[in-house]
Amino acid sequence: MNVSINKLLTGLLVSAGLVAGGAQAASQITGAGATFPAPMYAKWAEAYKGQTGTSLNYQAIGSGGGVKQIVAKTVDFGASDDPVSAADLEKNGLAQFPAIIGGVVTVVNLQGVAPGQLKLNNDVLSDIFRAKITKWNDSAIASVNPGVKLPDTAITLVYRSDSSGTTAVFTDFLAQVSAPFKGVVGAGKTVNWPAGVGGKGNAGVAANVTKIDGAIGYVEYAYAKQNKMTHVSLINRDGKAVQPNEGSFNAAASKANWTGTPNFAVNLNNQPGAASWPITSASFILMQKKAEKPEQSAEVLKFFNWAMTKGQKMATDLDYVPLPDNAVKAIIKSWSDIKGPDGKPVYVAK
Repeated sequence: MNVSINKLLTGLLVSAGLVAGGAQAASQITGAGATFPAPMYAKWAEAYKGQTGTSLNYQAIGSGGGVKQIVAKTVDFGASDDPVSAADLEKNGLAQFPAIIGGVVTVVNLQGVAPGQLKLNNDVLSDIFRAKITKWNDSAIASVNPGVKLPDTAITLVYRSDSSGTTAVFTDFLAQVSAPFKGVVGAGKTVNWPAGVGGKGNAGVAANVTKIDGAIGYVEYAYAKQNKMTHVSLINRDGKAVQPNEGSFNAAASKANWTGTPNFAVNLNNQPGAASWPITSASFILMQKKAEKPEQSAEVLKFFNWAMTKGQKMATDLDYVPLPDNAVKAIIKSWSDIKGPDGKPVYVAK
């Protein structure tokens, strides 16, 4: 993991003054789940503690782990990049809302290839990740990249070994655009990859791609940028080659129907638009609707209210995309569903 992100995440845990299983005070909140937004939550937590004194202990254990933790009520909130279905929300008494938007990018370790120089279209990308294309100088890759010197090197797939929302987003995209990929690999937080090496968390994938010559993997963009990794340009739904950045993520998110989608479960993959990054996702927060510890739930909502209304600049600094104003208003309104034992909302935003 890059030093700057490592410092942020380490600082997050230190600022909370907690270790796993430690005591929890009123000025400390706990969360667990997706690694996709972890750099953003760390940055927000650092600033929020400085302004309010309230600390956040967020364990980046993967989206699947985050869902399990909030269902088990061992944390104040869970986080998942893969929105939970309406049926499962109802079954487990959960409220769901998005907190931030970012992009999933493909990263490679290829000598002599600069960041963004290599282009891949949907067919080639899906064929690589279903292990049909196994060499970097394959004619299918070369045809999309005239003038790029491609080595006669074996392709090593690097994927998430844990239950991962990033995997869910990435495989959902490939399953949307490629019937063969959908048939061979499928989509979800965990899938049966046909080949390759696993890594735990976005950081684990980034580390393995960095050390394996010829590797290709998928990570949230902040990890690629902070680790100075070689990202790949993708050809989007409109046939345009686009680079990952705040502008292309925002273009993909701009047409989303946040207020009209139940539980805010918007799918931002493969959106139309010449500037749209094709693999874009929101990251979601999960909370118990019947709050057994209403003071803790209120502190969580205060934190995310601050993050969504005061923390936008920090989000764009890390190349995430803040939620649009209409979505933020609808999200804050939805928090009235989170109630204490007395039946009253635990938090009403001022």
